[in-house]
Amino acid sequence: MAPFRSPLDWPGLDGAAVRRFALFVIGDAGIEVRASLPGVRFAELDADRLCYAPARVLAAGTAVNLARSAVGYFRRVGVLAKVGDDDYTEVIRRELCRIGAAHRLVVEPGVPNGVSVMLRDGADGGGPGVRLLVVQDEPPARRLTAADVRAAAAGIEDADVLAVDGYSLLAPGSREALHEAVRAARAAGTRVAFDVVPHDIDARLPASCVMPVLERADLVVSEAHTLARLLGHPPPGGGREPRDLLPVLDRAVRGGPLWLLRFGPTSLERVLAHQRGRSPVAYSTGYAAGAPRAGFGDRLTSCELYWWLSGG
Repeated sequence: MAPFRSPLDWPGLDGAAVRRFALFVIGDAGIEVRASLPGVRFAELDADRLCYAPARVLAAGTAVNLARSAVGYFRRVGVLAKVGDDDYTEVIRRELCRIGAAHRLVVEPGVPNGVSVMLRDGADGGGPGVRLLVVQDEPPARRLTAADVRAAAAGIEDADVLAVDGYSLLAPGSREALHEAVRAARAAGTRVAFDVVPHDIDARLPASCVMPVLERADLVVSEAHTLARLLGHPPPGGGREPRDLLPVLDRAVRGGPLWLLRFGPTSLERVLAHQRGRSPVAYSTGYAAGAPRAGFGDRLTSCELYWWLSGG
């Protein structure tokens, strides 16, 4: 038997030497303001504060962010997202064109694009700091419909893998759209990858809303803490390897998805890969204290998807 080769070993986090496969992504697309606050801790703020710090505005959202990393691995990347109708619509469209992702943006007339604000404070000891993410309530992405998905079915059917995420489960309309996409993928033989976000989805939805997607996915990416809480199991403590969670997953979820469970001091340093009937294996992600955190998860997921499709 050949020795285990982790995604970090090959293809690595900087893209693939040979781009292969087709990925179709369904998720959020909007505008995000990002800023970091070195030397400032949220817990210490007790009055208004003016800070001059690194800040930028960019097209973002789960679909845009994953596509931005995935184009370094995949021969073809497509994006389906519902967006608003304002001056930022063309900004989102231009960004997807710039990175080389084919897009089907469904424009909702008369509504603004979704806006999010991400602030990260400065932590003691060089850690990642605390992230405060403020997202506009009811962004256009929550109104993606099953009809929108059916209109884009050719992109799903022509892909090797469909990537979806848990934000689509947060509203009834986009939830049905997600289920329609998964149905189309399964019927076409397209594999399904599901990212269990937001990381506190267990506090926002009952497990019964998430289980149907888990049971139909071929690959599931999640922080171990999130799945443990969702299934009523004690989360692993101290960043330790979540091996006691594996039989819980096998009992709770029919089918045999490949689980990629993030764990470690900040739930991003290591992954435990598990699939029913196979020996689990842990590997490093390459993330270390002090490394930029924004975008790292999307780079890692893109790398893992390519590795998985290549038989890793």
